[in-house]
Amino acid sequence: MGLYLSLRNKKNTTISCPSQMLVEVNRLVGVNKVTTELGNKNLVIKFADYKASGIERVSYDIENGEFKLTVIPKPGNNPPAKEQINLAYSGVSADTIILVGGANETHFPDLSSKDLVGAKVIHIGVKSLTPPAGAEVISFARLASTTSELTFNLIKESGLEIDPDSATNLLMGIETGSNNFSGSGVTADTFQAVADLMRAGGKLHNQEGLKQNYPAGAIPGGVSVNMEEVETKEPPKDWLGPKIYKGTSVS
Repeated sequence: MGLYLSLRNKKNTTISCPSQMLVEVNRLVGVNKVTTELGNKNLVIKFADYKASGIERVSYDIENGEFKLTVIPKPGNNPPAKEQINLAYSGVSADTIILVGGANETHFPDLSSKDLVGAKVIHIGVKSLTPPAGAEVISFARLASTTSELTFNLIKESGLEIDPDSATNLLMGIETGSNNFSGSGVTADTFQAVADLMRAGGKLHNQEGLKQNYPAGAIPGGVSVNMEEVETKEPPKDWLGPKIYKGTSVS
């Protein structure tokens, strides 16, 4: 969500997730913008539990600049009820697709879709993504405590705006993904990212819990960590730039 909020004022951007969002992420700003459809190129209208044989024809008109679709049932048949109307989108018109998190194609079921042909596919995550056979993915995988920490660093490097809402979403991702900063991947750079996000107006969601786990003093808002106990890992040099992965396996 942090990346989406930073991009939406610069690009025509949509955000999707193949599964329903969990209740615990309802605190994220903009979570209501997440859809289960990957693209929005075409509008698809379906009638649930209505036999197509009951429809005689479909026509459309333009009235006062507005589009009107008319479904005409056969004699003796009722028209579809309002509650039977399902609206969805299909097709991808985007020139760039950004995949966040995950580790393989099962986490992104639409990755092998023909709708993505011609689109540039970019992956951001703490683990390299294994693409399906024939697919090409530009990877920005790097070592970090969480994907949110990595995303923040990429946003900062790209010069994109980080407003308070975006900063708060990224802080929540770092907190949750690192198990309240106790994960093995947490480094001094993680807390530097936290400090920068708080300066940008981001709010910690579990600040009281952190005060119980760490001595106060060094981290903004009274939250700190004993830096002597944090192992700072230098990432390999080849992790610092984007890489292109091509899928070769056939599942």
